[in-house]
Amino acid sequence: MTLTLRSSSEDVTATPGRLGGIPVVTVETPGDDSSAVVLYFHGGAYALGSAGDSAGLAADVARRVGVRAVSVDYRLAPEHPFPAAVDDAVAAYRALLADGTPSSEVAFVGESAGGGLVVATLVAEAGLPQPSSAVVFSPWADLTLSGDSLTGKADVDPALTAKGLQIRARDYLGETDPATPLASPVFADLTGLAPLLIQVGSHEILLDDAVRLAARAAEHDVAVELQVWPQVPHVFQGFAALLDDADAALTSAAAFTRAHWPAG
Repeated sequence: MTLTLRSSSEDVTATPGRLGGIPVVTVETPGDDSSAVVLYFHGGAYALGSAGDSAGLAADVARRVGVRAVSVDYRLAPEHPFPAAVDDAVAAYRALLADGTPSSEVAFVGESAGGGLVVATLVAEAGLPQPSSAVVFSPWADLTLSGDSLTGKADVDPALTAKGLQIRARDYLGETDPATPLASPVFADLTGLAPLLIQVGSHEILLDDAVRLAARAAEHDVAVELQVWPQVPHVFQGFAALLDDADAALTSAAAFTRAHWPAG
């Protein structure tokens, strides 16, 4: 079944399918370059959301980059706890490469928990080439919930609460140590990762996750860019049709992605 969605001002198609046995939704926009791919990971604290739910934002990214997006419908907690999401993400990337798409023509993009999953997948894919680049929006990268912004930004974050994240972290992790690097990539060895762009709003409790992830990447010699957008909330990029900063952030993310294609 093919769905027709509206992303910003253009119609896009979102087609369910499978990649390496993992359910995906392929998002195509008019005139895109089918040779390159944005591999997209949705948010939802590892327990909510779907590839279909994220198709609008994935399409906004894909349209600006000029390529198709493949949004991964990874398994969700608590029915499928860690490391199910990481395993599914790696399987989808492996299948994309096996289908003949070179790693240099793949970019990773993810939002919220999907942003953390992007980085975990980059760390986990031992033996696989890194994609050309990775972009993460408001990444949830520390499931120990130790960032100061969990309390310091609580009064201005309209979307997330520390208590809610505690519940979702427990659902996802079970008995796993929350500091496990593939669950909380702020504690991972990020050496050798693809160039990384991190975008976050100043009005969100995950601000410190983004700042610390950028510092960790820099510590391990990763080419990293951190953009903190003032007075905007969690995954503000999803409001590009209404918010100028969101549109500008997506345009910046697309420029970063295109700059790392082979012809960039």
